[in-house]
Amino acid sequence: MAKLFKLTQDKYIELRDELEYLKTYREKEVAELIKEARSFGDLSENAEYDEAKNEQGKLYARISELESILANYEIIDETSDSEIVRTGSRVRVVDKEDGFEDEYYIVGSTEADPMDNRISDESPFGKAVMGKTVGDVFTVDAPAGQLVYEILEIGV
Repeated sequence: MAKLFKLTQDKYIELRDELEYLKTYREKEVAELIKEARSFGDLSENAEYDEAKNEQGKLYARISELESILANYEIIDETSDSEIVRTGSRVRVVDKEDGFEDEYYIVGSTEADPMDNRISDESPFGKAVMGKTVGDVFTVDAPAGQLVYEILEIGV
């Protein structure tokens, strides 16, 4: 069975629009690059042709990836209650060791961006925090060792 991708409505629209752009415009641009590179002659020593074919390969790989995601997705309900942590929750936690507070947005793996505090529900932190409630203390098995957090607030 194919993996189910959890997406926010905004991410779904972004991916759908990207796929449309790639198939409507970018595919034609790359085909034109290949056609132009072929006109330079001998393909065995034609760097422009090789580069255009590589670009075509990357393009088709991305189109395939997007089609797979958009064929197997579920929209995250961002309006659900905020009693327990689930995909789509914003969670404010405190590190029990150093007292540092931070807020994370739990998202599907497609939207994860740790630099923006968007944490995948499949990551060690995401798995550890799922299903917890305000006041719960949980442990994350991280490469640096075990980290202990307490949930201060859950929102959507």
